[in-house]
Amino acid sequence: MKQLFFLAAIAFIITFLFLCLQNGSFYTMNVLSPLSKKYWTIQSIDTMKYSRDEAQAKLSDASFDAVIDSQMAKIDKTGANYVAIGTPYDDQFLSYLTRWVKAARKYHLHIWFRGNFSGWEDWFGYAKIDRQTHTEMVKQFIIKNKDLFEDGDIFSSCPECENGADFNTSDSQQVQLYRDFLIQEYQTTKDSFATINKQVGANYYSMNGDIAKLVMDKETTKALGGTVVVDHYVNDPQVLADDLQALADKSGGQVVLGEFGAPIPDIHGSMTDEQQKKWIQEVLDKVSQVPQVIGVNYWVNTGGSTALWNDAGNPKPAVGVITTFYSRHKFF
Repeated sequence: MKQLFFLAAIAFIITFLFLCLQNGSFYTMNVLSPLSKKYWTIQSIDTMKYSRDEAQAKLSDASFDAVIDSQMAKIDKTGANYVAIGTPYDDQFLSYLTRWVKAARKYHLHIWFRGNFSGWEDWFGYAKIDRQTHTEMVKQFIIKNKDLFEDGDIFSSCPECENGADFNTSDSQQVQLYRDFLIQEYQTTKDSFATINKQVGANYYSMNGDIAKLVMDKETTKALGGTVVVDHYVNDPQVLADDLQALADKSGGQVVLGEFGAPIPDIHGSMTDEQQKKWIQEVLDKVSQVPQVIGVNYWVNTGGSTALWNDAGNPKPAVGVITTFYSRHKFF
């Protein structure tokens, strides 16, 4: 009986593999088999240099919609399932944010909202806001703009929140108060999405590497839904992967690489397009081997030193690497 079961199992596997090969390849199947999954649940590309930095300049420029659409189309072709949009949440920018959201929906991309209120970091000349005000503004923004969101989206109420939090990292009491603030923001955000009946991820508080090591102990990570998001730029791909593993071990949570990219001149020096391609290949190879990493967001699509597409809109060789990882599946 055992031998018959074993032979039947072998026959099933051979038939399955044959059918996959008949369809072209393992990596281009339209429907994932029970034996495969994407490398990461979140496979994202960031648009901050245009969705945030140009928010005021392009606010009333209707012709800019063509640029937005073009960027979304290119991101979609990589196999990304999320696009990160950095437009501020202030009323002034709501129409601009809506244009980006509309374009993302056209290409069936989930949205990772990675904006903030401009007063948190003094963007665009806005007056500084405090923690309590920020939390209340987050609540009102979500409830008033429920049509912006769809199930499966991610909402970061305060990306790299430490940049506007004004706390002394060497003071343990201030660090704990900062943890308490993040937990309160998370609870408020989660409750607000429940109020509008939307299933949106609310626990994606990105931090730079040093802050994540300091703040995200196991108790805090659990209180924030079990996820640590780190925006991390280092020179060595192996160091990057090791840092993510160490953060997962320390926090006891899952990890999302909220920002990575190259070259950052002060970190990586200058790179040719081929060197950029090789570096990204090495990073994704190594990060894919850290089991606790559930998502990655490449920073940035265009407009910065790490861009995947040049200013003329042409793809760099690195686009092929991103596409390979975002479009293929790993088998167990």
